[in-house]
Amino acid sequence: MSAGLPWEVLVNRKIFEMEYAVRGPIPRRATELREMGQAIIPCHLGNPQALGQPPISFYREVLSLVEHPMLIERERKLKALYGDGLLNQLESSNFYSDYVLDVSKQFLLQMETGMGAYSESNGAKFIREAVASFIDRRDGSDDLEGQRSQVDQIFITNGASEAVRYVIDLLIDDVDDGIMIPIPQYPLYSAAIKRVGGSQVDYFLDEEAGWTIDVQQLHSAINEAQGRGVNVKAIVVINPGNPTGAVLDKKTIREVITFAKNHGLAIIADEVYQENVYETEFVSFARVLGRDEVPLFSVHSTSKGFYGECGHRGGYLEIRNPPNVKGTNISFSDLVLKQASVNICSNTVGQLMVYLLVSPPLEGSETYRCFIEERKFILEELYQKASMIRDGFEYMDGMSCFGSTGAMYLFPRMDKLPAGTTDFEYCMRLLEHTGLVTVNGEGFGQKKDSNHLRIAFLPPRDVIEKVLPEWINFHNAYVN
Repeated sequence: MSAGLPWEVLVNRKIFEMEYAVRGPIPRRATELREMGQAIIPCHLGNPQALGQPPISFYREVLSLVEHPMLIERERKLKALYGDGLLNQLESSNFYSDYVLDVSKQFLLQMETGMGAYSESNGAKFIREAVASFIDRRDGSDDLEGQRSQVDQIFITNGASEAVRYVIDLLIDDVDDGIMIPIPQYPLYSAAIKRVGGSQVDYFLDEEAGWTIDVQQLHSAINEAQGRGVNVKAIVVINPGNPTGAVLDKKTIREVITFAKNHGLAIIADEVYQENVYETEFVSFARVLGRDEVPLFSVHSTSKGFYGECGHRGGYLEIRNPPNVKGTNISFSDLVLKQASVNICSNTVGQLMVYLLVSPPLEGSETYRCFIEERKFILEELYQKASMIRDGFEYMDGMSCFGSTGAMYLFPRMDKLPAGTTDFEYCMRLLEHTGLVTVNGEGFGQKKDSNHLRIAFLPPRDVIEKVLPEWINFHNAYVN
C-alpha cells in the first residue's frame, strides 16, 4: 500500500446498498444548515419530544425512582417527618404521590436484580404478563371469539424495529424468499429485507380511496412475484399507516387475513401508532384474527402514541400461531428467543417504559387525573396541528391529501411540479427556504410518475402558524 493512502476493505454489499430516507441526504443537509446558523424544524421523524412534546409525568416519575431507589424511602421519610403541615404549605407537585412510590417499589421488587442488571432474554416475566393483560383488555379477549395472549409468545425488544428484524431475519433464507410490503411503506421494511438478501414484493395502496388496501392489488402482486419465482412468505401491514396515516377498518383487516390464509402467508402487523387515531377506532389484527390459525407477528412501541419515548427504545413482539421450522419440531418462537438470547436482553429502561405503557395508573388513584389530562392534551394537540397543515394544503396549487388522519404524518401528493423536477428536489428547496425538514415520497416508495412528501405534524402550534404561510408562498412560487 502506498504511503498516505487509506485502507480499503470489501464490505457486506447488502448493507452497503440499504437505503433509509428518513436519515438520508435531506436530514443531513439540515444538519449542515443548522451548523451554519439556520433555524431548522425537524419534521422528518416521528420523534415527538425532539419537537417539544412533554413527557408523561407518571412515566418520568417512576423512571427517576427506579433508577435511584433511595429516593423512594427518602420521600416516604419526608412525608412521615413533616406530615400534612409541610405538604399543605408546598405544592403537591413537589412530592411524588403515594401511588407513584408504590408502583416504583413494586416494580423493583419484581425486577429483583434492579435496573443495572440483565433480565431474562425475552424480557422480565412480570412485564410480559402485563403486556398480555393489556392485549386482552384492548381486544376484549374474554368474549367467545377472543383468543387470549400467551406470555411465552411475547418478547420485549429495543423498540419495534428490533422486533421486525427478528421476524424478517428468520423468514428470509434465500434470495428468492419474499415479503410483501405496502407502497408507500416505512423504509425499515425495505432495508431489513435488503440486509438479509431477500425479495421485496410491493403492493400498492389505493391513494384516492384513502390509502386503503385493495385485495385485487394483493392478488396481482403475489401472482406477479410467484410468476418470477419468488417464494412469498409474509405480508406486512402498517396500521395506522406510515407514511400515509390511514387507519384500516375491521372489514379490510378480515380481507387481509383471508388473503394470507389462502396463500399460506404470515402477517407482520406494525401497530405502533395504535394510540394515534383521531377520527375513528383502532382495531388490532389480533382481535380480528380470533381463532384463525394464521401466523401473526404484532409489534408495538413506546416511541409513538401520546408517550413519545423514542430514545428509551422500548417495544414488544407478540406471536400468534407460531409455525414450526420446516422438517423439525422447533417452533419459530424458539428461534426468536435464540436471537434475543444472543443480544442477552433488551435495555431495562425500555422494558420499564413498556411496563408503564401497558399498566396505566388505576382509575381513582391520585395520579390518574393528571395522566388522563396529559394524554388528552397531547392527542388533541396532535390532531389540531394535523388539521392546520391539512387546511394549508388547500392554498397550495396542485397539492392533495387523501384519507383520514392517523399516526403522526401527512403524505400529500404534488401534482404540479415543474417539468424535469422531482419531489426530492422540492423537499431540498423547501428545507433551504423555510427550514422545514420533510422526506420526499420516493423514500417510501410510490407509483411511477407521482410525487409526494411526508411531514410529521409534531412542531408546536406557534411554529406551524409561523412556517405554514412561508411554505404556502414557497410552494406556489416553486410550481408556477
